[in-house]
This record gives sequence, C-alpha cells and structure tokens, in this order.
Amino acid sequence: MTRRVLTADAVLFDLDGTLVDSRADIAFSVNHTLAALGRPTLDLRTVERYVGDGVRQLLARSAGPMDEPTTARALEIFLPHYLEHCADTTRPYPGVLETLKRLGGKALAVVTNKPEAHTWKTLRAAGMENLFQAVLGGDSLPTRKPDPEPLWEALDRMKSARDRAVMVGDSLVDIRAARAARVPVVAVTYGFRPAEELSAAAPDALIQSFKDLTEVLS
Repeated sequence: MTRRVLTADAVLFDLDGTLVDSRADIAFSVNHTLAALGRPTLDLRTVERYVGDGVRQLLARSAGPMDEPTTARALEIFLPHYLEHCADTTRPYPGVLETLKRLGGKALAVVTNKPEAHTWKTLRAAGMENLFQAVLGGDSLPTRKPDPEPLWEALDRMKSARDRAVMVGDSLVDIRAARAARVPVVAVTYGFRPAEELSAAAPDALIQSFKDLTEVLS
C-alpha cells in the first residue's frame, strides 16, 4: 500500500467497487439484457472489467457492436431490470459504514457514473443514504466522469473548497476525473480493477482496505 497523508475538508467517493460490491447484480442485469438481445452472456469477471464509464459503455462493451436502435433497446431492457435488482446482493465493503461515520466531520459526497435512481436505491439498501451531503449519478449532469464537472458540482453543492477535497475510487476513470478536477485521489485495490493498473496511474495514495482511509486523511 502506498500512503501519503492528505488534508481534506471534503471527500468524494465513487460507488461501485469503492463503497459497495455490486458486481453480481450488475452482471445479472447485463446478462438478462444480452439474452433478450440474442447475444452471448458473460462471466462475472468479464462484466466487472466493463464497469465504470456509465451504462451505455457497459452495454456496448458487453454486447459488442450495436447500431443506435439496438443500443436504445438494450437500455430499455437493462435500466428497469437493474433498478429492480440493483440491491439484491449488493453490500458495502468491509469497514465502509464504520469508516464513513468516523469521517462524519468532513463533507462527504458520492460521484458515480451509475444512474442517479439506481444510486439512491443502492445507498438506501446499504444504509448509507443519510451519510452524504451530495449525490451525483451518471445522468445528473450533461457530463460524467472522467469529466471534472461532476466533482466540481458536488463540491459546489456542499459549499466545499476545491483545493481542500480528495477523490476516492477504484478505477482509472476516477483517477482521471480527479486529475482533471485538480484534486488528490486515493485508489482502492479491493474493487473492480487490478492493483497493478491503478498503481501504474500513480494515484496520490493506494489503499487495500477502506478503513485505511482514516490514516490517509488524518
């Protein structure tokens, strides 16, 4: 684990692969969609690699080349199915709830590329809906990560200074978004992306357990 002590009044969190392990529910709805389209289904590890850039990209990577009408049909199948099932097995990673409560003196936000309705249902099911002062999904704004605007919007909603913020995530998308927003970034290695990939992107800190965040932000 690479540690660097960071100073922050506000902490922005990715959701899938960072706060919650949602891979099984995502894969279930992806494979439901693929089957309905007559496409081959995928194993869990493959779907896991495709998560992070929003639903449209997830389905495009999972299904392969699709024209716009087929993409629209895929979204029509996936979105309601996943809204129904997004909290079936999804749970917070170990130490998340306790650590978030220990960080309660800071402004906390979720900035994810998951649709906002699915994000709120996931947070409610995980008992985390009251722990954040701002929540932005991939459809909350015209842009999404790695564009910096969602990070800036979350900080604006919390009235937090951009130069006193930290991003926490499990993917290159999170690292790129943080870099674009000019805020430090902590990468977690227990999520959806390999530790080697994250380390090569040189985040400001790399942690193996969510509870280690309190040491990084002390």
